[in-house]
Amino acid sequence: MKWSAVPEPDIVYAPRAYTCLRAEGEPVIDGRLDKPFWERAPWTEAFIDIEGDKRPHPAKRTRVKMLWDDTYFYVGAELEEDEIWATLTERDSVIFHDNDFEIFIDPDGDTHQYYELEINALNTVWDLLLVTPYRDGGPPINGWDIRGLRTAVHMNGELNNPAAANRSWSVEVAMPWNALKECAADGRPPAAGEWWRVNFSRVQWRVEVQDGQYRKQVNPETGKPYPEDNWVWSPQGVVNMHYPELWGYVVFSSEEMGAAGADGAGGAEYGLREHGVVPPPDEAVKWQLRRLYYRQRNYYAEHGCFTEELQLLSRGEQAWAIPGLHMEIGTGLFRMSAPSSDGKARYWIREDGKQWREGDACK
Repeated sequence: MKWSAVPEPDIVYAPRAYTCLRAEGEPVIDGRLDKPFWERAPWTEAFIDIEGDKRPHPAKRTRVKMLWDDTYFYVGAELEEDEIWATLTERDSVIFHDNDFEIFIDPDGDTHQYYELEINALNTVWDLLLVTPYRDGGPPINGWDIRGLRTAVHMNGELNNPAAANRSWSVEVAMPWNALKECAADGRPPAAGEWWRVNFSRVQWRVEVQDGQYRKQVNPETGKPYPEDNWVWSPQGVVNMHYPELWGYVVFSSEEMGAAGADGAGGAEYGLREHGVVPPPDEAVKWQLRRLYYRQRNYYAEHGCFTEELQLLSRGEQAWAIPGLHMEIGTGLFRMSAPSSDGKARYWIREDGKQWREGDACK
């Protein structure tokens, strides 16, 4: 197989983190987040541009709450919006052609076999499973559905009415573990103290009003709509959501909302703190291997082969001195590994981006 180049994210590795508290009771899924079920669940930080701080901050605030119980993973999103519109009504349409809210979940953090859910203001959903990221060959499985999925949208304003006093729309989602556990470690839901890799995105198009209706603004130089904005919870450093290694960490806490502060205190006990601080040491090891994966793929795209010469990949950067690094190079393939932070195991990565810990199943 010929491997394509992989854009290397321009970002310091510091994914955001969130302590997901246990829910109390079961909500009526109606899209409203101003009910007792959500009252003490903490908000995430406001979304930023997908490329991070080097781009302007979003003009409209987006933020999320999360909860969990034995049956569901709950997500509530609030999107400030003075232009509430949507056009797509058929399930599994390409929802990001409208303004939308998106959820991405990689249960075991290996960057393969993960989920995507998109929803617009009409409550139309597109749910799909990615076998591998598009950069690694895809493909998406559009026929996969989250069985038992419950969603709703609430509008503080009016849909498709530019004359309305629009302020926001909110999304409420209940995703059953029976569907999400399919790609999880050991084929089970998370246990308290574990984390899954999760991210959220908001696609925002430029619109104008024509004949009393919203229309995408067209760039007169290209004759096509202006590119959409992509606002996210945990920044990617590249305009591509399908870099699961950069998604946030959602820690599933044993605490119920009534036992935790409204700021979501409790994440530190699991080795993670809120608001974008450095994850556990082994995650830094995995990131070092991931950066080498980018470089190997880009070297292959230029030279038609992979290389064992670290200096050709590091380009003289001192940060690439990885103790215990091991590389195995073959025709059209590679495997690289580095010891865990305590030296008791090794982490591996291969040419298609699959990452795993020694002893775990590599499929």
